[in-house]
Amino acid sequence: MSIRSSRAVAVALVTFATFTDIITYSVGFPVLPDLGRRLGASPTTIGLLFASFGATLLAVSIPMGAVSDRVGRKGPLAGGMLALALSTALFAYATSLPWLFAARLVQGAADAVTWVVGFALIADLYGPAERGRMSGIVMSGTSVAFMIGPSIGGWLYEAGGIRLPFLVVAAVAASGAVAFVWFDPPSERVRRDPVPIGTLLTVPAVARCAGLVVALATTLSMVEPIFSMHLQTDLGLGPSRVGLAFAAAALGNTVFHPFFGRLSDRYGARRMVYAGLVISACTLPLLGRTWNLESAMVLIVVQSAAFAVGITPSLAYMAEATSSTGLESFGVSYGVYNVAWAIGLLSGPAIGGFLFERIGFSRLTLLWAPALLVATWLLWVKSPNAETRTHADPSDVARAAPGPGAEITPAD
Repeated sequence: MSIRSSRAVAVALVTFATFTDIITYSVGFPVLPDLGRRLGASPTTIGLLFASFGATLLAVSIPMGAVSDRVGRKGPLAGGMLALALSTALFAYATSLPWLFAARLVQGAADAVTWVVGFALIADLYGPAERGRMSGIVMSGTSVAFMIGPSIGGWLYEAGGIRLPFLVVAAVAASGAVAFVWFDPPSERVRRDPVPIGTLLTVPAVARCAGLVVALATTLSMVEPIFSMHLQTDLGLGPSRVGLAFAAAALGNTVFHPFFGRLSDRYGARRMVYAGLVISACTLPLLGRTWNLESAMVLIVVQSAAFAVGITPSLAYMAEATSSTGLESFGVSYGVYNVAWAIGLLSGPAIGGFLFERIGFSRLTLLWAPALLVATWLLWVKSPNAETRTHADPSDVARAAPGPGAEITPAD
């Protein structure tokens, strides 16, 4: 097998694509507010500009997953990286707010393609015994991107002006598009048959995984901004010291995600996701007990590890929940995953900000922890064996059943 068709190259390219996507997303944190103000945007408009990313992320995820199930993964991934490059270049030369919003909307759509189709490709090429480990590798790359993205954006902005950060990242994304054009996907584990979106959405295991992802994403996206506010308003730490705490968490995640991905391959992705939610609920109140920078760094790393117990295995669990029925529509299933994650990202900060303003950070963590445990218990109630037996029509299973030699295991 040539290097162009190597599974390892596929993982490397997906990791590079998600890394570039997160760099593109985060590099704008220190730059977009200033650019928006130059074009006459109010603080509210700047907030809407950042939020508009989620609109196309929600709208595009499932349809593009379905398209990739039909036409293959290579074309959508190359197109997604090209769209990311063009939208980022548009930020550099935008001369009005409508152009900024257009660039942000296209960026959200490109993000959907990268994550949905990228993880669908990994699910195509790796069986249940390896998906957790591969997902951990990809997520490790995104942790590095979260850690360095804002710093790169600020440094390039100071070095070369407002256009340079966007142009550099656009060039990186364009190289990713070229790499996917060069890539020759290896033969997949099984033959994909197009599956109606409605069929997959009625699979209880897929719905259950989506519910777990919403719980994870809501909690994660709630903690990040309000913990930052807590450190600044309650402990009096400056932005640079707050950034140091989150950098420590991102650095830890480069190790946590591969480690827990391997554990999910060994002990079962479904069990790991539930364990991650329970551990996250148990460690969350500790964040409310921070008293200085050092304690904040230690406790946010512990909380990040708790989140990682569930996040990386949840990616493998979605593939297992799909393939346990004989369906191999990984594009649609990861579209559902992305939508669930986006719902959590949209709701978490809003809920967290509302509660933080009224009851403070410490009480918020004490309130949210049992709520998260209750949600986890409700999602656990149904027997996993019944979950995998009753949700597929026999004709669907027969039609989409994998060929000889393909490995299919229960969603547990």
